[in-house]
Amino acid sequence: MKAKNIGYAAGAFDLFHIGHLNLLRHARSHCDYLIAGVVSDELCQLTKGSTPMIPLAERLEIVGSINCVDRAVAEVVPDKLQTWEQLGFNVFFKGDDWRGTSKGRLLERRFAAVGVEVVYFPYTIHTSSTGLRRALSALSSRSPSDSGIAASATIGGS
Repeated sequence: MKAKNIGYAAGAFDLFHIGHLNLLRHARSHCDYLIAGVVSDELCQLTKGSTPMIPLAERLEIVGSINCVDRAVAEVVPDKLQTWEQLGFNVFFKGDDWRGTSKGRLLERRFAAVGVEVVYFPYTIHTSSTGLRRALSALSSRSPSDSGIAASATIGGS
């Protein structure tokens, strides 16, 4: 009997978009069982310097509802090896923006030592939660006069 290939794909999955879905679909096509790690608010703040716009409980529900995900878990520790000790996956999926970087090479060495393969998938460069967050922030910081609302209100009121 063939051993079950258990995959793990982690991300903040904030402002869920096509890049997230692509990662999860690609990951599921390369394993028998996919665990999606949803990075906690605190860990996002620690590693990215920002807190997700969507709370962890909601992000877990969204990711866990996707049919290619077998299980969604909160990722609460920064050390992926510690996560591996808790979950026992044997394939780790990551966006290829990590490939060839010092962080990526370190991750590969650490996982190779415990028999976990690191598989990279193309990063969806044209869509990112960071870009979406910036656009939302720019929209919310605009004053009513920037959008023409104040001008149209005064024209009709004179």
